[in-house]
Amino acid sequence: MPQLDAYIPAGALTADAERDLVANLTDLLIRHEGADPTNPTVRSIAWVFVHRAHTVYVGGAPAEVPRYRFVASVPEGQFNEERRQAMTEGITEAVLDAEGGAHPRDPMRVWVFTLEVPEGTWGGGGRVVGLGDIAGLALGDAEAGREYAERVFAERRGEPVAAG
Repeated sequence: MPQLDAYIPAGALTADAERDLVANLTDLLIRHEGADPTNPTVRSIAWVFVHRAHTVYVGGAPAEVPRYRFVASVPEGQFNEERRQAMTEGITEAVLDAEGGAHPRDPMRVWVFTLEVPEGTWGGGGRVVGLGDIAGLALGDAEAGREYAERVFAERRGEPVAAG
């Protein structure tokens, strides 16, 4: 159930480039959360919210070239250092590619924040859901989802993980 808040300046990209970018970002978000981007259930719960930034200020003055901000949120246990780095690099490159050379290719114009929502604080479907619930939905098997979550949290605590 990954979510992405994409702050894209109005007019920074063509409509086609933005549509392609959002599709690409959806795949990146799912893949770097550790799920299968071809799974239709996973895709149905991967949402990208596009926020229109009308004016972005840099150092107190309007920016001369577009600046972008992305906030990727996943349930606790889904990001590690490698996935965070891959997400940051992937989003940055996708945005700069989407510009199609219209502006200098400067990765410092793209900021990415990779957040984990603490277990027990994610809400969906009118209730609080945990990683096990979400994984169970994605896997189509509630028990497998629970086992997955237990394994992820045991690894984070440095506990031995039962084979399974």
